Amino acid sequence: MKKTELIFSAILVPIDYLMILLAGWLAYQLRFQSFLTGLRPVSYDIVFREYLIIVFIVSFVWLGIFAISGLYNIKGTKRFIDELAKVFIACSTGVLLIIVVIFFQRELFSSRFIILSGWILAIIFVSIGRLIVRSIQHSLFKRGMGIQNIIVIGNDKTTQDIVKYIHTKPSLGFRIVEVFNNFSQDTISQIFEKMRVKQIDEIILADSSLNKEATLSLIDFTNEHHLVFKYAADLFDTQATHLEVSTVAGVPIVEIKKTPLDGWGRIMKRTFDTIFAFLLLVILSPLFLIVAVIIKIDSVGPIFQGLDRIGEGGNQFVLYKFRSMIKDAHQLKKNLLDLNERADGPLFKIKDDPRITRVGKFLRKTSIDELPQLFNVLKGTMSLVGPRPHEPEEVAKYQKHQRKVLTIKPGMTGLSQISGRSDLNFEEEVKLDTYYIENWSLRLDIQIIFKTPFVVLTTKSAA
Repeated sequence: MKKTELIFSAILVPIDYLMILLAGWLAYQLRFQSFLTGLRPVSYDIVFREYLIIVFIVSFVWLGIFAISGLYNIKGTKRFIDELAKVFIACSTGVLLIIVVIFFQRELFSSRFIILSGWILAIIFVSIGRLIVRSIQHSLFKRGMGIQNIIVIGNDKTTQDIVKYIHTKPSLGFRIVEVFNNFSQDTISQIFEKMRVKQIDEIILADSSLNKEATLSLIDFTNEHHLVFKYAADLFDTQATHLEVSTVAGVPIVEIKKTPLDGWGRIMKRTFDTIFAFLLLVILSPLFLIVAVIIKIDSVGPIFQGLDRIGEGGNQFVLYKFRSMIKDAHQLKKNLLDLNERADGPLFKIKDDPRITRVGKFLRKTSIDELPQLFNVLKGTMSLVGPRPHEPEEVAKYQKHQRKVLTIKPGMTGLSQISGRSDLNFEEEVKLDTYYIENWSLRLDIQIIFKTPFVVLTTKSAA
């Protein structure tokens, strides 16, 4: 899912909230401040300030009802009439909840007009707000902004129907870069040529006649290069988890999601990371100052160290740490390769690394050297929880299935870190990180974060 899709999905929340508030405000004005007061005298008045507090609370509750109703999925292929139906059901559910509360809390207010008008106005305003957002998004799509560049593979009528439909519907947000009849080594070479010119986001397998071997090869290819894989339904006899089905030209299109972090999960995780990292930086600022002074006293060199690491999607970024090694330590690594204790995989680890300073040993033992990664979290290149970030030289040696750890942002801590830290071999670490990717939840993140300090304090192995 592109950032633009996430942005438009996220922006619906405050817009819906404002529209519900507006509906509540206008319902009050119509009842107590308009000509209606002359037609039907007010028998039960309510102070506007008290009413507004109730509306603020009700609006917040309604957002939860909207989320449960699936109103925050703004896929371009979804018909607007279906969205309007969900708005009607969600608003009606919200009104029923209000009626139930009023039944048990009679001290609120008893204006049936406000409830009825608020319900109708909420449906109208929320629908208008969503129509505006959808129109803006479709307008951007037509201008080539935020669209998904896709490759379609197939050579049958279904393929032709899908291609024709996408070409005639630019508001869907798809641009077909190329159509290939099959998937072979020659196709892979041509895809690479396309990828050099422009970014490819998705590959759609539209032809169900493609043989199983080629299909599995295609799946491996999309996983290795971090592309979204979708296929026309009824291609597989086996069942898969994390599926999302949409319809293009009347054909069911199934997307195999690599992680629950596709979509709203990503927004939740990013919000949690930002808030938690900011609070930790404020709380730990005195410790940062103390450590900085000690590092400068102990050895020559900068306080912080920037290291090249590979993150989400195989993109390189600079990871921040408190310097725990002597100056220019990375240049000495090639002389120590024979001492690597993790020769079973691509990782490099020496228990008694001669490049580590006296203070550095303590910083690593307590993982204090990793605290500056909170700046990476705020910057968005890392998460609080995720796979371990690895060096470019290590990633270059990864096997295909091991590259799945690059599906999401690396983390300051993770499931593999709290399950054995550096004592795990690399394949075990990959299995744990893959499990985390496929079974992510905010609850799991919180559990890992709270368990990390205990693991750091009790383990004998530095991370």
